[in-house]
Amino acid sequence: MDDNTIAFHAQRTPDKPAVIMGESGAALTYAELDAAANRGAHLLRQSGLQPSDVVAMCLENCPIFFQVAWAALKCGLALVPVSPRLTAKEMAFIVSDSGAKALMTSPTITQAFAQLPSLLPEVLLFTIGATESGYRSWSEEAAVLPSGPIKDEGLGSVMLYSSGTTGRPKGIIHQTAPADNGGGVLGSAMRTFTMWGLDSGMVYLSPAPLYHSAPFGWAMGTLRIGGTVVVMERFDPEAALALIQRYEINTAQWVPTHFVRLLKLPAKVRASYNVSSLKLVVHAAAPCPVPVKRAMIEWWGPIIQEYYGSTEQTALTFINSEEWLEHPGSVGRCRVGILHSCDDEGEPLPAGSVGQIYSEGGADFVYYNDPEKTASSRNQHGWTSVGDIGFLDAEGYLYLTDRKNFMIISGGVNIYPQEIENLLVTHPKIADAAVIGTPDPDLGEQVTAIIQPLDMADATPAFENAIRAWLRHELSGVKVPKRIEFRADLPRLPTGKLVKHLLREEYAKQPTEFSA
Repeated sequence: MDDNTIAFHAQRTPDKPAVIMGESGAALTYAELDAAANRGAHLLRQSGLQPSDVVAMCLENCPIFFQVAWAALKCGLALVPVSPRLTAKEMAFIVSDSGAKALMTSPTITQAFAQLPSLLPEVLLFTIGATESGYRSWSEEAAVLPSGPIKDEGLGSVMLYSSGTTGRPKGIIHQTAPADNGGGVLGSAMRTFTMWGLDSGMVYLSPAPLYHSAPFGWAMGTLRIGGTVVVMERFDPEAALALIQRYEINTAQWVPTHFVRLLKLPAKVRASYNVSSLKLVVHAAAPCPVPVKRAMIEWWGPIIQEYYGSTEQTALTFINSEEWLEHPGSVGRCRVGILHSCDDEGEPLPAGSVGQIYSEGGADFVYYNDPEKTASSRNQHGWTSVGDIGFLDAEGYLYLTDRKNFMIISGGVNIYPQEIENLLVTHPKIADAAVIGTPDPDLGEQVTAIIQPLDMADATPAFENAIRAWLRHELSGVKVPKRIEFRADLPRLPTGKLVKHLLREEYAKQPTEFSA
């Protein structure tokens, strides 16, 4: 039996906690997780799903998240995690685009839950707990099925969705065989664990939503090597410190927003918790402000590792604390392939020159159902890019100076302005709109909309509130602008192209300073 399976660990250490929920303290042992995943696999098979079929999962952080994920993987299915924060239409698009034959979700997704049956009439819908209108009960049906493995158990794959430049989500398929440690996000996590020497003694704290690429890969990877995953239902900085102390967490993964909120706790509160069990702290998802990272290293010591990558896995860099202190602001040197900073024609630039970052020899991927976008991610040399802007110094250290052109990263979540702009201009009282990211001391960036009303007499606080209420009918909350300003006109070229960098430069003149 492969020692990188939960079945192996269920036999070797059946009573060891596989998953512990931070807020409730609810624990799931390896024996319980494996049995529940096997019952779920039988249910999926009995429901007609066969190897390589697609199943979607839209769940908050909860124990059944892992049961469903492992059930799908044991069946050899392609699993698509979906954010429960999306609107019903946004969820339905991903489920339909992926070709999913089944969706597992729960009433915790609130209004979207009641809308999905009508939006996805051809999709088999499961829910946690009792049967709801339009849904079958996963819990009730799986409970009566065998706890042993299905006859054709295998290892499935994961297809994650990432927004494109227009804001339309795109599925990412890696051309790596599942046999290679699971390929994609699972394989990447396992290779990273090997690099850092992580093993079954790993006690991993996941403070982020599990549907995200990195938390999903690391949490599932921890279970594959027999460690324990401590999951926060929702992030709270002091609660995170309490969990580190209580469970003697030795490995944790964060985004810069988490660091900011941890550092904003009163010094007395921070000092009251023992975090000496931490041996490896990893962060990614967005560039970390230099003073924030410096303060974290001073607090937790030189145990902080940073990496830069994307769901597409075009490149992967790493930098440890010692290197970072010598190269502050860098995200490290590339460990997968070769990085190039290129000009607008896709040709490499000299060291220190800012350009679009391309990777030579990165992961082989395609955008599902979108050959045009797949082709546009390559240049004439066959190098791949996701649109990040930056430069490489003479030693090969990467520094990011912009992020996917005008993409907004708020609290580690990628937000594409075009989707919001396209919706705003359909409002009957709006003539034009631009959406940019502006500095936010907590989230890194906040979504800011600069709106040109048809009539400047409408530029009132009441209209601002009405716009937000209107947007919430179509967009998930994270995309709704926190800040709205009105102007008589917006900077556009004669061709009609919005000169957005002028707006960004204007707002950048008012930086938000961090203070620990």
